[in-house]
Amino acid sequence: MIKKEFNHSLSAQNTFRMKVSCACYIEYDSIEDLKSLDFDSLPQPLLSIGEASNILFTEDFKGTVLRSKINYIKYFDVGADTVPLAVGAGVKWDDLVKKSCEDRLWGAENLSLIPGTVGAAAVQNIGAYGVEAKDIIAGVTCFDLKTREKTAFKVQECNYGYRDSIFKQEEFKGRYIITGVLFRLSRVPVPKIEYGALKSIFSEAPSEPMQVREAVINIRNSKLPAVEEIGSAGSFFKNPVLEPLKFAQLCEGYETVPHYLLPGGFVKVPAAWLIEQCGLKGASVGGAAVYEKQPLVIVNHSGEARAEEVLALENKIIMAVQEKFGVVLQPEVEHV
Repeated sequence: MIKKEFNHSLSAQNTFRMKVSCACYIEYDSIEDLKSLDFDSLPQPLLSIGEASNILFTEDFKGTVLRSKINYIKYFDVGADTVPLAVGAGVKWDDLVKKSCEDRLWGAENLSLIPGTVGAAAVQNIGAYGVEAKDIIAGVTCFDLKTREKTAFKVQECNYGYRDSIFKQEEFKGRYIITGVLFRLSRVPVPKIEYGALKSIFSEAPSEPMQVREAVINIRNSKLPAVEEIGSAGSFFKNPVLEPLKFAQLCEGYETVPHYLLPGGFVKVPAAWLIEQCGLKGASVGGAAVYEKQPLVIVNHSGEARAEEVLALENKIIMAVQEKFGVVLQPEVEHV
C-alpha cells in the first residue's frame, strides 16, 4: 500500500529533528508498490530513507523522499548451526537484534540499540564494539531504479568497507533501493567481547547473546543520547584510520592514546578522544552542541537548532582537530 503526500514536513522523519520539508513523500510496503510508481513524474531527485538516523537535512528537500515500510523477518531454519534470516528493509534494526537474541542466535548482539532500519544498516555498514553489519550479511535484494526490476547482490559484491558500501559510491548511489537483506546468524556461541568497554564487563565468555546485548545497551545508554529524547544522528564523525608514522607523531606528548590496530599496520583512533583533547566537549553553536557525555555526537538539545548552526559546529570541530593533531575528521552523517 502506498502513502503519498506533497509538501510533507520531515520533522518527524529525521532523528536530528531538523525542521525541513520535501516536495513529495512516499511510503511503500512492497516491491510491487515500487514497480507501480511512475518515478519519472515525481519531483526529482529521489531520496530513499529508513528512519533518517544518519542524515542531516541542511535545507528543504526539493525532490521525493521514499520511505520503506517493508516489514518481515523470515527464518530458513533447517537445524544447521548457521541460520539464514530474510528481513525486510523497513524493519527497525534493533527489533531484528532483539529477536535474534531472544531466539539465541549469535552475530548481531554487539550491534544492539543502533537506531535506523535494516535497509539503512546494509547501506551504511553500521558497526559497534568490534562487529560490522557486513559480518552477518549474506546478500541484499534491491529495486533497480534504472531497469525498474528486482535485483540482488551477494555480500562480496556490496564492496563493504568502514561505513561504506557500493550503495554509497558515486556510480551507484541513488540507483538501488534496498528492499530486503539476507543475514546468516549462528546457533554456536561466538561472543566478541574484546572491544572497548565490553572487555571489562565479562570475566568469562557469556553463554547467551542476550547477555552481550544487555551489556551493550547499558554502555550505550550511559554515554549516548536516546534519539527519541534528544535530536542527533548518532556518531557524527568517522574514527580516523592513520598510518603508523602519523600515529607515532600523534602520540608525542601523550602517555597513552586509545587506539585499535588494523591489518597492514594501520591504526584507528577514536574521534571522540581527539575532539575531547581539543576541549570541545559541551561546546555549542546556537542550538547545536557537542554532547557532554560523548563528544563524537552533535545534538539538537532544544529541537530548535538550525542546519547552519550544526554545520558551523561541525566545521569548528574539524578545524580544531586538524590544527592540534594534523588529522582531518570525516563526517559519518550524510548531508542532504
